[in-house]
Amino acid sequence: MKFRIGFGYDVHRLEENRTLFIGGISIPHTKGAVGHSDADVLIHAICDALLGAAAMKDIGSHFPDTDVQYKNIDSKILLQKTMEIISSKDYVINNIDCTVCLQKPKISPYIDEMTKTLSPILNIPIGDISIKATTTEKLGFVGTEEGISAYAVVLLLKK
Repeated sequence: MKFRIGFGYDVHRLEENRTLFIGGISIPHTKGAVGHSDADVLIHAICDALLGAAAMKDIGSHFPDTDVQYKNIDSKILLQKTMEIISSKDYVINNIDCTVCLQKPKISPYIDEMTKTLSPILNIPIGDISIKATTTEKLGFVGTEEGISAYAVVLLLKK
Protein backbone atom coordinates (compact mmCIF):
# COMPACT_ATOMS: atom_id res chain seq x y z
CA MET A 1 0.00 0.00 0.00
CA LYS A 2 1.08 3.55 -0.66
CA PHE A 3 0.85 5.91 2.32
CA ARG A 4 0.46 9.70 2.05
CA ILE A 5 0.67 12.19 4.92
CA GLY A 6 -1.13 15.53 4.81
CA PHE A 7 -1.03 18.55 7.09
CA GLY A 8 -3.73 21.21 7.39
CA TYR A 9 -3.96 24.50 9.24
CA ASP A 10 -6.72 27.08 9.42
CA VAL A 11 -7.46 30.23 11.37
CA HIS A 12 -10.51 32.47 11.70
CA ARG A 13 -11.27 35.70 13.49
CA LEU A 14 -13.81 35.55 16.33
CA GLU A 15 -16.63 38.06 16.61
CA GLU A 16 -19.48 38.67 19.05
CA ASN A 17 -23.01 37.45 18.29
CA ARG A 18 -22.03 34.78 15.76
CA THR A 19 -22.54 31.03 15.90
CA LEU A 20 -19.41 29.03 16.72
CA PHE A 21 -19.06 25.89 14.59
CA ILE A 22 -16.25 23.47 15.37
CA GLY A 23 -16.05 19.93 14.04
CA GLY A 24 -19.45 20.12 12.41
CA ILE A 25 -21.38 21.10 15.52
CA SER A 26 -22.57 24.35 17.05
CA ILE A 27 -20.93 25.19 20.37
CA PRO A 28 -22.60 27.67 22.74
CA HIS A 29 -20.50 30.81 23.14
CA THR A 30 -20.82 34.58 22.87
CA LYS A 31 -18.43 34.63 19.90
CA GLY A 32 -18.31 32.78 16.63
CA ALA A 33 -15.84 32.51 13.78
CA VAL A 34 -16.02 34.83 10.77
CA GLY A 35 -15.57 33.46 7.26
CA HIS A 36 -17.08 33.07 3.81
CA SER A 37 -18.57 29.71 4.82
CA ASP A 38 -19.70 28.80 8.35
CA ALA A 39 -16.00 29.22 9.32
CA ASP A 40 -15.58 25.77 10.88
CA VAL A 41 -11.84 25.98 11.48
CA LEU A 42 -11.46 22.27 12.32
CA ILE A 43 -13.20 20.99 9.21
CA HIS A 44 -11.22 23.43 7.06
CA ALA A 45 -7.93 22.17 8.52
CA ILE A 46 -9.04 18.57 7.88
CA CYS A 47 -9.97 19.41 4.27
CA ASP A 48 -6.55 20.97 3.71
CA ALA A 49 -4.81 17.95 5.24
CA LEU A 50 -6.77 15.56 3.01
CA LEU A 51 -6.16 17.58 -0.14
CA GLY A 52 -2.50 18.06 0.73
CA ALA A 53 -1.95 14.35 1.30
CA ALA A 54 -3.43 13.66 -2.14
CA ALA A 55 -1.33 16.49 -3.69
CA MET A 56 -4.54 18.20 -4.83
CA LYS A 57 -3.85 21.80 -3.77
CA ASP A 58 -5.89 23.33 -0.91
CA ILE A 59 -9.42 24.12 0.18
CA GLY A 60 -9.35 27.58 -1.40
CA SER A 61 -8.50 26.09 -4.80
CA HIS A 62 -11.57 23.84 -4.73
CA PHE A 63 -14.00 26.08 -2.83
CA PRO A 64 -12.87 29.70 -3.36
CA ASP A 65 -14.21 32.42 -1.09
CA THR A 66 -14.94 34.45 -4.23
CA ASP A 67 -17.61 31.94 -5.30
CA VAL A 68 -21.10 32.85 -4.06
CA GLN A 69 -22.21 29.20 -4.00
CA TYR A 70 -20.00 28.72 -0.93
CA LYS A 71 -21.27 31.77 0.96
CA ASN A 72 -22.40 30.61 4.43
CA ILE A 73 -22.15 26.95 3.34
CA ASP A 74 -22.10 24.26 6.00
CA SER A 75 -18.48 23.07 6.15
CA LYS A 76 -19.66 19.47 6.46
CA ILE A 77 -20.71 19.81 2.80
CA LEU A 78 -17.20 20.99 1.92
CA LEU A 79 -15.78 18.00 3.78
CA GLN A 80 -18.10 15.63 1.89
CA LYS A 81 -17.01 17.19 -1.41
CA THR A 82 -13.36 16.87 -0.34
CA MET A 83 -13.94 13.20 0.40
CA GLU A 84 -15.38 12.76 -3.10
CA ILE A 85 -12.28 14.44 -4.56
CA ILE A 86 -9.79 12.21 -2.74
CA SER A 87 -11.93 9.10 -3.30
CA SER A 88 -11.88 9.79 -7.05
CA LYS A 89 -8.10 9.31 -6.83
CA ASP A 90 -8.53 6.01 -4.92
CA TYR A 91 -7.45 7.33 -1.52
CA VAL A 92 -8.97 6.25 1.77
CA ILE A 93 -8.26 7.64 5.22
CA ASN A 94 -6.30 5.59 7.73
CA ASN A 95 -6.52 8.10 10.59
CA ILE A 96 -6.74 11.79 11.45
CA ASP A 97 -5.18 13.70 14.35
CA CYS A 98 -6.31 17.28 15.06
CA THR A 99 -5.74 20.07 17.55
CA VAL A 100 -8.05 23.06 18.04
CA CYS A 101 -6.50 26.16 19.65
CA LEU A 102 -9.09 28.24 21.49
CA GLN A 103 -8.93 30.16 24.75
CA LYS A 104 -12.68 29.99 25.44
CA PRO A 105 -14.98 28.13 25.58
CA LYS A 106 -13.58 24.80 26.70
CA ILE A 107 -14.50 22.33 23.98
CA SER A 108 -13.49 19.04 25.57
CA PRO A 109 -17.16 18.30 26.50
CA TYR A 110 -18.04 18.47 22.77
CA ILE A 111 -15.26 16.33 21.29
CA ASP A 112 -17.24 13.07 21.36
CA GLU A 113 -20.09 14.75 19.47
CA MET A 114 -17.60 16.13 16.94
CA THR A 115 -16.09 12.71 16.25
CA LYS A 116 -19.57 11.17 15.93
CA THR A 117 -20.50 13.90 13.44
CA LEU A 118 -17.31 13.61 11.37
CA SER A 119 -16.95 9.81 11.33
CA PRO A 120 -19.68 9.04 8.75
CA ILE A 121 -18.54 11.87 6.47
CA LEU A 122 -14.92 10.70 6.61
CA ASN A 123 -15.92 7.02 6.26
CA ILE A 124 -13.72 5.97 9.17
CA PRO A 125 -14.47 4.68 12.67
CA ILE A 126 -14.68 7.15 15.53
CA GLY A 127 -11.53 5.58 17.01
CA ASP A 128 -9.53 6.70 13.97
CA ILE A 129 -10.30 10.38 14.63
CA SER A 130 -8.36 12.19 17.34
CA ILE A 131 -9.48 15.69 18.28
CA LYS A 132 -7.63 17.55 20.99
CA ALA A 133 -8.00 21.07 22.34
CA THR A 134 -5.58 23.53 23.85
CA THR A 135 -5.40 27.15 24.86
CA THR A 136 -2.42 29.36 24.14
CA GLU A 137 -2.10 30.40 27.78
CA LYS A 138 -3.58 33.81 26.92
CA LEU A 139 -0.83 34.51 24.36
CA GLY A 140 -1.36 35.73 20.80
CA PHE A 141 -4.63 36.22 18.92
CA VAL A 142 -6.03 32.94 20.27
CA GLY A 143 -5.12 33.84 23.84
CA THR A 144 -6.76 37.26 23.60
CA GLU A 145 -9.87 35.59 22.14
CA GLU A 146 -9.54 37.40 18.83
CA GLY A 147 -9.35 34.16 16.86
CA ILE A 148 -9.34 30.39 16.68
CA SER A 149 -6.97 28.04 14.87
CA ALA A 150 -6.78 24.33 14.13
CA TYR A 151 -4.18 21.85 12.93
CA ALA A 152 -4.84 18.49 11.31
CA VAL A 153 -2.65 15.61 10.17
CA VAL A 154 -4.02 12.78 8.07
CA LEU A 155 -2.65 9.48 6.83
CA LEU A 156 -4.12 8.36 3.51
CA LEU A 157 -3.84 4.96 1.88
CA LYS A 158 -3.98 4.38 -1.85
CA LYS A 159 -6.42 1.54 -2.66
